[in-house]
Amino acid sequence: MTLLPAGLLNMIGVFGFSLYVMNYSLLTLHKLTSHSALYFAINLLAALCVLISMLASFNLASALIQSFWIVISLIAIGVRLRRTVEQGEPQAELV
Repeated sequence: MTLLPAGLLNMIGVFGFSLYVMNYSLLTLHKLTSHSALYFAINLLAALCVLISMLASFNLASALIQSFWIVISLIAIGVRLRRTVEQGEPQAELV
């Protein structure tokens, strides 16, 4: 059980959905690249929001999908940041 009301958890999940849609739209419209750390950071936040929302209504398949997105996003961000440090660039590519 959670201390957060179900309505708030649902709003967090809808926010996560909105992040997924925004991220995919930005990628499709070439406003964001899949080579950027920002792309994976947005996916990470979206997955966390959807996973948190499942405290109100758990679904194993959805939890597995969100967990996958969290893990792969963390790996991708780490790879991009490590590559930036190795190349001596001041910051990771954001867009």
